[in-house]
Amino acid sequence: MSTVPSPIDPNRPSAARIYDALLGGTHNFAADRAVASRAAEILPEIPLIARANRDFLHRVVRYATARGIRQFLDLGSGIPTERNVHEVARAEAPDTRVVYVDTDPTAVLYARHMLDDDEQTAIVHGDLLDPATVLATPAVRGLLDPSRPVAVLLIAVLHFVPDGPELDSALHAYRAAAAPGSLLAISHATACGSPELTARIAELYGRSGTPLVLRDADRVAEFFDGWELVEPGLVLGPLWRPDGDPVSDAERFLTLAGVASR
Repeated sequence: MSTVPSPIDPNRPSAARIYDALLGGTHNFAADRAVASRAAEILPEIPLIARANRDFLHRVVRYATARGIRQFLDLGSGIPTERNVHEVARAEAPDTRVVYVDTDPTAVLYARHMLDDDEQTAIVHGDLLDPATVLATPAVRGLLDPSRPVAVLLIAVLHFVPDGPELDSALHAYRAAAAPGSLLAISHATACGSPELTARIAELYGRSGTPLVLRDADRVAEFFDGWELVEPGLVLGPLWRPDGDPVSDAERFLTLAGVASR
């Protein structure tokens, strides 16, 4: 695994930068904004879906800190935008440590700049499908105590990873490395009640060089093998422990979400 990000190609869209554009961020290029704009033409709710997914991440972090977890491994973390994991966690527990992991050079370079003086947080340029290397990096070994519970975050990333033994093996490795009391949080795109629109979105991402794999609830539930889902289980994203009244049209958010304990 390289410790130096590869050169950034502004003409090639990336999932991390498209997501940043959908969230209204500024760390993206014209090619990314073009994909985000076209996705919003196909599915006008997609910026709202991205924001709802971000809100799920915040709820997960608060839930984990309330359970006493003080370390997070954010796999496929993307570009650190406002109110990222370490900011939300430290509002509840200032001693929290966070390691972000991503393959996108933009995400890594910006995170390194943002976290430069933060001794409790680090960014790793790595592939979540290579858990042995990720877990052996100095950042992970130096910041995360393997004997204590950790929250492993896979937020809006597994739908960019194809099915196969490599994915299943990686998930098993992270579970094996997690101490009792750890948490696994996953959010994942699904077709739900809009198979035609989501198929068009998947085709758009595929043409941009970022294949999007839509999975149903049964397949996403398999990612939690060896873990025990906490209430309310694997549900549509806005229905996972909402801060206020649950939305009445959760299906339109096209996201499955769940958290499980070790």
